[in-house]
Amino acid sequence: MVRSRRLAAACAIAAALSFAAVPNARTAGTPRVDLAVLLVDDGGEPVAAIAEHLAAIGAPVTQVRLGERGRPRIDEEFLAGTKDGRPRARYQAVVVPGGADAGAVPAVAAGGAAPLRAEAPAPDGARVSPLALGHAETAALASYERRFGIRQVDAHAAPGPHSAFGTPVWSGRLDGRTARVTPAGRAGPFGYLAGPVPFADLDPRVAETYGRLVRPGPDFTPYVDAAVPGTPRARGALVGEYADDGRRRLLVTFGDPGDRLAYRLLARGIVDWATNGVHLGAARYGFAVHVDGVLGRDARWDPEGDCTAGTPGCAGLPPVRMSGGDAAYARDWSADRDFTLDLVYSGGAAERHRRAHGGGDPLADRLITDREAYRWINGTYDRAPLGCVRGGRDDAARCARDAAGEVRWKPERRIARQIEDNVGWGWARNLLVRRDELVTAGHSGLAAPPGQPFDNPNLAPALGTTGVRWLASDRARDPLQRRVGTASTVPRYGLGLFAGAGREREQVDAYTYRYGEGSLAADPGAGDGGGGDRGAGEGPVAGGGGLCAAPPDPESRYRSSLVPRAAHAALGHVLAPDPGPHYLHQSNLAEDRIAYPLLDRVLADYRRLFTPATPLDNPRLGAIARDLRRRGVWAEAVRNGEVTAYRVGGTVTVRAPAGVEVPLTAPPGTRQRFGRGDAKVGRPYAGRAAGWTRADPVREPVVLRLP
Repeated sequence: MVRSRRLAAACAIAAALSFAAVPNARTAGTPRVDLAVLLVDDGGEPVAAIAEHLAAIGAPVTQVRLGERGRPRIDEEFLAGTKDGRPRARYQAVVVPGGADAGAVPAVAAGGAAPLRAEAPAPDGARVSPLALGHAETAALASYERRFGIRQVDAHAAPGPHSAFGTPVWSGRLDGRTARVTPAGRAGPFGYLAGPVPFADLDPRVAETYGRLVRPGPDFTPYVDAAVPGTPRARGALVGEYADDGRRRLLVTFGDPGDRLAYRLLARGIVDWATNGVHLGAARYGFAVHVDGVLGRDARWDPEGDCTAGTPGCAGLPPVRMSGGDAAYARDWSADRDFTLDLVYSGGAAERHRRAHGGGDPLADRLITDREAYRWINGTYDRAPLGCVRGGRDDAARCARDAAGEVRWKPERRIARQIEDNVGWGWARNLLVRRDELVTAGHSGLAAPPGQPFDNPNLAPALGTTGVRWLASDRARDPLQRRVGTASTVPRYGLGLFAGAGREREQVDAYTYRYGEGSLAADPGAGDGGGGDRGAGEGPVAGGGGLCAAPPDPESRYRSSLVPRAAHAALGHVLAPDPGPHYLHQSNLAEDRIAYPLLDRVLADYRRLFTPATPLDNPRLGAIARDLRRRGVWAEAVRNGEVTAYRVGGTVTVRAPAGVEVPLTAPPGTRQRFGRGDAKVGRPYAGRAAGWTRADPVREPVVLRLP
């Protein structure tokens, strides 16, 4: 029986590979396979995590929501048809929630862990859960996958004790454990990973990820496995390929993640396996860090008074400002890590400092001397607020109004002067600052509800007259790129560090004051987004929890709690993959230099997880903005049904509206046809050729020849 299953699987694999071996297949028997993914969604986290990755890279998806009234029925007509005389497969890959093999029965895992639940497919006519596929739909998928060589991902497979693809040997919490990519996984779809696959433990009292370790059967190839608790020499699979009965399925045996980092780490390989390495959509991982307020100073947070300098009780505290030594440290740190910081500078702050200190400013002198070690971004000349005029002391959170009841806005002329004067100051000192990039103080000028629910109407015309095309925004308030006159916003993530926190004690106190003592057990990215100079943060990567947990040792809170959790949140953004930049404040590079342990953790974790063939990009603001814009244009074309893409043998054809760039991922050596010639597609990344392309000017389709 096993031998017959292997023979059927081998025949199906050979048939699928034969398509790619005929680069100019013209026979009517060669099927057309549309480059789209069928996603069967039960509302669970495992499917949502894969859907998140597909959406982020720009892969077209048809989503069938189980339990939704009037959803399409998955049958032969839904899955296949004919086109131009060819058999047509409407989907190149299938993602399902997962389930058990027929005949599996409940069992108890080794070690007394939670019961393993598995359900056999219901017979025809039997009632099934609205969040599960019935027998007829399951059979239709199986027949479709055999016929066209389509692969299926079971996002949360539930193996039973008599499962053909493996025997469960343990089940339980994976929190805090580290799995690994097997040699077969590194040679296959997960070759971009260095090996470790960690599962976070954000709160010891909450089960964040539950999994089952499986002893592989004869038709199951493990790609990710982990040590069996209690028997460290034994290992069980968490992800693997099951080839049986002419089908190939990728089975993921962990699920319900309260934390998505492991799924984000594996999602690229899951999609690569499912699509056989050829799909629409492309992504590179990137991490950019903006340092706001450089050359200025931040009002210090007072841990004793729980207030900021300048407010009652804190009036006498000195502000926080980087020194010349801090600037030299930043230069050396950047060189050692091969990582460039983006300095958001304000020339007027440096001029005020010189006047107040007899013409001397070691910080400005050091930074200007080392100007080529950084990228520079215009932060306006005086860091002046560019929104509405604020009310008096008792109503400072709201906009002031004139006698007619109209909001009093900062005028266009003042905004334009702040922008122009700072560009001129930088150019006079040979700073490589671009006119088209801008970060306003605290993202001011943009809407900041509830105090200022609208953009300053004078902001857009000022951006137009000064040539600004890319404007930083706070992702917590403004998560999507949008137009502000002729400019586009670039949503930024906070890194969880507060302005005015130059010392670890100040950062911990400011954080616990705002979110409570128990909040140190939760994701430090949670909160209000840190609009402006008060702080920086962003919602947790996925449900942190633990707000009532006991705080760690007060003397080690920053490095033992805040740093790993903030780094975890930032790495989650990188792996999403979300190109948005992160930001912190110049005060975080001063005194205790609290930013560096956090940045070092993010960089070290990334480099520990990925191979050198998957480098971490470090793009500047304008490059991120252009990437966001073309992603948005592409996503709109896909939503509107304006993209057609399919594969016939070794030829891929993509039709998109004129001027729309097309994201593609394909095997190395794939070439795009241009008239009588051709050229390579994309750039090498993560073991594939990935990048953006477009058709030639006469609106010919994008035609690729696979190697």
